[in-house]
Amino acid sequence: MIFAFTLTLLLAAVFALAWWFERARHFRTEATHRRELEEQRAHREAGLREQTQRTVALFDRMVEGLIVVDAAGRIRLANRAAGELFAFPPPATERTILEATRHHEVAALAARLDREPEILGHELRLEGIGPPRFLQVNALALRDADGGRDGAILVFHDLTRLRQLESVRQEFVANVSHELRTPLSLIKSAAETLLDGGKDDAAALTRFLQIIDKHANRLTLLIDDLLMLSTLDSGHMRLNLQPISLRSAAQEVTDDLKARAGSRGVVLENAIPAGLIAQADPDRLRQVLSNLLDNAIKYGRVEGRATVSARALENKRVEISIRDDGPGIPAEACARIFERFYRADKARSREQGGTGLGLAIVKHVVQAHGGEVRVESEVGAGATFLFTLPVA
Repeated sequence: MIFAFTLTLLLAAVFALAWWFERARHFRTEATHRRELEEQRAHREAGLREQTQRTVALFDRMVEGLIVVDAAGRIRLANRAAGELFAFPPPATERTILEATRHHEVAALAARLDREPEILGHELRLEGIGPPRFLQVNALALRDADGGRDGAILVFHDLTRLRQLESVRQEFVANVSHELRTPLSLIKSAAETLLDGGKDDAAALTRFLQIIDKHANRLTLLIDDLLMLSTLDSGHMRLNLQPISLRSAAQEVTDDLKARAGSRGVVLENAIPAGLIAQADPDRLRQVLSNLLDNAIKYGRVEGRATVSARALENKRVEISIRDDGPGIPAEACARIFERFYRADKARSREQGGTGLGLAIVKHVVQAHGGEVRVESEVGAGATFLFTLPVA
């Protein structure tokens, strides 16, 4: 009896011990499984965070502005370009698209995607601080697995520079047409007068032939300047860079323009010190000096003075200046004086026979040398044109 009881207790202990070991093993297995699941979840979350960071970084490198909104119209994602276009600071998330952009038409576009699957090529004009900006918007509605609305993606492409270039092109074509039409009309009128019998009058014949010759020369100058600008714009102009004595180059130009200056009683002064040597193309440098000195003669005071001077700068550059004592240039004109066909005094410019391209050529030639050009002037106190070149 005692043996049976002892055996029963022993078996119970063995079963209890086995159960305890099995239970412990089960707990260890569950703990291991939970740990593996946690590690997998952490790995997936880390991968998702990394992927999200890469996606955000990629979107921030886009030139186009990108805004992603949820079904409630709140921003999920907005890249750096979008923030710059609409001037909202990051982060833009949780704000509505109207709160972020402060532009009702953008919000209206997002609302249109409730009814339309996509919007392509819509153009916006943004008014605010500074000049207007032009944007092209492409937008796509997002749908969930059941086909319900899940937000939208809006992409904004900045067309401002393109519109500015288009405006410049149109203005350029209009100016060229006008500049060509005027001399051509005068040439045609003179030729028609001669054909209608004017050639029989010796004095009239001479006068009209002089008109034809004058305006044919004007056309030639205009075409030459247009071809020069075209070459400069294309970047195909090759500069024959070499050390040049600035005083000698200026002296050649002043000698060439002495007769022209004498007709207006203008004294040309070469005040460039000896020993200043620049690295430049001789022909192009003479062209720049000739254009600037010719302007100083034309627009300076009658019986006045035009002075060419130069000085060495600290950054291995030399600065050349051409000063006149004319009526000066208004501040608003100084900002545009190097634009093609821009004339501060249109009536006087055309009377003097300029093409309106001289200063634009000066700017492009100086920039091709790696230099800069500017004008300093006060109304009634003359004007000074300054440009820089590298020291040889």
